[in-house]
Amino acid sequence: MKKEIIINSTNEDTRIALLEDGKLVELFVERPDNERMVGDIYKGKVRKVVKGMQAAFIDIGFEQDAFLHFSDMGSNVNQLFADIDEELLETNGGDDVDPADLLRNGQEIVVQIIKEPISNKGPRVTTELTLPGRFVVLVPNQHRIGVSRKISSARERRRLRQMARKILPKNFGLIIRTVAEGKSDEVLKQDLQKLLKTWNKIQNKIKNSRAPMLLFKDLGMASSVIRDLFTKDVHRVVVDSRKMYRDIVKYLREVGSELHERVEYFKSKEPIFDVFHIEEEIQKSLQKKVWMKNGGYIIIEHTEALTVVDVNSGRYFGKKDHERNSLKINLEAAREIARQLRLRDVGGLIVIDFIDMLEENNKQKVLNELRKEFARDRAVTKIEGMSRFGLVEMTRQRIRPSLIYNINEPCPLCEGSGLVPTKGTILANIERALRRYVATDLDRRIILRAHPNVVEYLNNKRLSRRLRLMWKYWIKIDTEEDPTLKPFEFRILIKKTREDVTERFVY
Repeated sequence: MKKEIIINSTNEDTRIALLEDGKLVELFVERPDNERMVGDIYKGKVRKVVKGMQAAFIDIGFEQDAFLHFSDMGSNVNQLFADIDEELLETNGGDDVDPADLLRNGQEIVVQIIKEPISNKGPRVTTELTLPGRFVVLVPNQHRIGVSRKISSARERRRLRQMARKILPKNFGLIIRTVAEGKSDEVLKQDLQKLLKTWNKIQNKIKNSRAPMLLFKDLGMASSVIRDLFTKDVHRVVVDSRKMYRDIVKYLREVGSELHERVEYFKSKEPIFDVFHIEEEIQKSLQKKVWMKNGGYIIIEHTEALTVVDVNSGRYFGKKDHERNSLKINLEAAREIARQLRLRDVGGLIVIDFIDMLEENNKQKVLNELRKEFARDRAVTKIEGMSRFGLVEMTRQRIRPSLIYNINEPCPLCEGSGLVPTKGTILANIERALRRYVATDLDRRIILRAHPNVVEYLNNKRLSRRLRLMWKYWIKIDTEEDPTLKPFEFRILIKKTREDVTERFVY
């Protein structure tokens, strides 16, 4: 498989595309007002402990408090508190302590963001801190040494473990990354020393700062993608910014990586994302309907609770055998669904409605194809079996908001529902408000202020909807156009005083 990283940098944003065999599979977008937060370390203050949720809410200076689940607190959490109940720890020997007993409102604690804020939810945090470098990840207050599973050689894994034991100070753990394969002890030691210096700076800030306080800011999106994703299996990195090209090459040379030779500066009058056909793929990823090459299509619907994917045969005309046709469409859909969910960065619960098949063997083929495609995904996925209705339930690790929320914002008219009231519904709402109005002793002469389209609908000469309302409720209605109102909004004013009384009659 041919992997490429394409980077487009403008004054407004930086977009990083990951291509596999020329197909867009992942897209990262970073803007000055929406910078990457995962990996940032904060000194926070416990706002509230909720035992029923097995969690606590931590004030780290955001509008929404961070969410700390007790399962994310780790075994050495006591080393990250500004103050703890020492007596409780001594009594229990540090083991089997209920996290809720360690936490109390107003207490200071050090946490790291592991999931970005989504919708009205604050970021999710952990007390198990990590400091990522190019070749290793430093884990303070731990003792384990881990080696990337992608390093397949048993001899190389053993060498890296032995090397880590030699250079690692006490009270630290280490995770050795895939790109460390074949690297000398000296190169890895240099990477570790940089991380240890960073940790010392963080410790000084912990002692001398008051919560809430940012203690450590991880690399920006572009730098972190190069650090985490630019491995030997990446064919090349193409950048359209001369400054970013120089920064990436400089960084790779500093950490002793020979991959700097695979970085290319893109010089062309055409936009880089147009040349690599990425722009059109981004536009497709924002649509609900995605067409497949065989004529079938999938529908992707986002809801607050889950994401639903529906597979349809569309324009596909296969042989007469319905079972074989369904299998062909479902196999192609499984590949496209995996690509789209990765590209859109969809997380949480996902339900896929495949076309019905009768044979268990065919159902298993579709599941195997789905699992094979998601094996390339860096996010953790869990896929359940197919139900008798052709439904597959799965979950995908959610780290940051879905792509659609990075690029788009909710419509100010429909507020994200995609629907607005029809003109008939608006007229019915107006009539209900008028009926409540005439039940009072207020003046029977009013001004109805509405959007120009609604005023035109009311004053239609042929149907005369306004006159019909006047005769029905024995009330004088003058209309006023107000383009600032939404198409389904209206205001009721008493004509004599121009007092706005809408709130009393519109529920």
